Amino acid sequence: MYAYSEFDTDFIAERNRQFRAQVERRIDGSLTEDEFRPLRLMNGLYLQLHAYMLRVAIPYGSLDSAKMRQLAYIAQRWDKGYGHFTTRQNIQYNWPKLNDVPDILDALGEVGMHAIQTSGNTIRNVTADHFAGAAADEIADPRPVAELIRQWSTDHPEFQFMPRKFKIAITGSPNDRAVTAAHDIGIRIVEKDGEIGYQVIVGGGLGRTPMIGKVISDFVTEEDLLPYLEAIVSVWNVLGRRDNKYKARIKITVHEHGIDEIRRLVDARFAEVKPTFKGVDQQLLAEIRKHFHPPAFRNAPTDAFDQAYENDPVFRSWADTNLTEHKINGYAIAQISIKAHGETPGDASAEQMEVMADLAEKYGHDELRISHEQNVVLPHVHKSDLPALHAELKKVGLATANIGLISDIIACPGMDYCALATARSIPIAQEIAVRFDELKLEHEIGDIKIKISGCINACGHHHVGHIGILGLDRAGVENYQITLGGDHSENANLGDRTGPGFPAESVVDAIETIVRTYLAVRSSADETFLETYRRTGMEPFKAALYPSKEEAKADAA
Repeated sequence: MYAYSEFDTDFIAERNRQFRAQVERRIDGSLTEDEFRPLRLMNGLYLQLHAYMLRVAIPYGSLDSAKMRQLAYIAQRWDKGYGHFTTRQNIQYNWPKLNDVPDILDALGEVGMHAIQTSGNTIRNVTADHFAGAAADEIADPRPVAELIRQWSTDHPEFQFMPRKFKIAITGSPNDRAVTAAHDIGIRIVEKDGEIGYQVIVGGGLGRTPMIGKVISDFVTEEDLLPYLEAIVSVWNVLGRRDNKYKARIKITVHEHGIDEIRRLVDARFAEVKPTFKGVDQQLLAEIRKHFHPPAFRNAPTDAFDQAYENDPVFRSWADTNLTEHKINGYAIAQISIKAHGETPGDASAEQMEVMADLAEKYGHDELRISHEQNVVLPHVHKSDLPALHAELKKVGLATANIGLISDIIACPGMDYCALATARSIPIAQEIAVRFDELKLEHEIGDIKIKISGCINACGHHHVGHIGILGLDRAGVENYQITLGGDHSENANLGDRTGPGFPAESVVDAIETIVRTYLAVRSSADETFLETYRRTGMEPFKAALYPSKEEAKADAA
């Protein structure tokens, strides 16, 4: 994991000192809210529905125990005892007092963390595969490159006041767990003739105009990657719309000009930019890589795991759903669900964060990851330690065996917190999770991704959910549109609308109808929901959701 240099520490301290003075001026009235707004946004501070919200960057989702403990401490001392992990691998505090924020930022700086560029029209937190450095299918660890991009983009003088926010994601595996195609720039590590390089995707994004990104280059060499990214962002920074924020994202620029013209402009700009780099970025990348050496993996018997798996059905259920294959024999990637049935997706209490920090230190080589799916990952756990790990997770309500199942729901904060939201997300997610837990159908349903957004900004990624739910305001009444068939993987696809939306009191029934239809029409128990939908199309689901319309259609025929 990257550790701050003396320069990093001094840089953060100076930024925090400046912001402390700005907060003091806002409190004493020297700055109006309009004057203060761009200053606070540069430091990750939003004004939400009920209070300020501070968004803290967790670059490429990587934490150690010291960082996680500090996040717990901040939640306990300055908030209401919890934090909310987001789909951007950040953590949000929903209730900080303005006069406390400078102290919070200083506390973050003590452990090498900050809130810079978690808001505003800049390059946001760089996200990555949450299994990076551990996945059995990985070509190369994407975190060193993600850190290089983070350092390049932080306080970049050309990219602080762009047309809109800009998001970059990177994966090192052919199985895309970073949703790269739904980002302004998506980067996938590839291998060509024995050389590691990067496929670059541009123009993805969700929101009110969802689009899947397009490949702008199949193979960019390592030495060319950073200047190539700079060329892309600088071309968009000139072409991007500033007259209409809804048309300002790079996805609209790519759509309006076409990928071939964007590629031509980027290639021309790259020819100008490339000579200015002079290899310094590669020297920096070499230094960064030294921070990402693998832990001291141990070779030990797995008898304890084998016995627990054989004899303890509760442990076996957790192992089957929450463990993923590791690249090192005898190890596993352990996912900790923070989506117990009926709880708020993504929320973790200070106590839970402290326990996860302890467990990472004790069993996980002191590494944790935050996934874009709003769960926590221990990427390196020896199988012999998994029974003990599971036992300790159970004590604090963190042993829910539902990763990838129907209650493992992505949900934005919605109208409970967000000033932009038009409907609630959290209660809908809670009700769905409780409903299917009571029905005892989760494991029969198998792999399914439900994603919920409380407005068209799509922070809950509903467009790429196998089942997507979008909450809207219809004449003062919450109404929920449903989409089916979305996919956030390497085969990224936007979901299809089923038809008219459903009121809040009916949407959970609608989800149950969809799921029961899937169980009735799937070809076998091994056929997933997404596979079934791709085979059957929308028709059986629409007929089940809107029976009166189908009956009327049949009568008319």
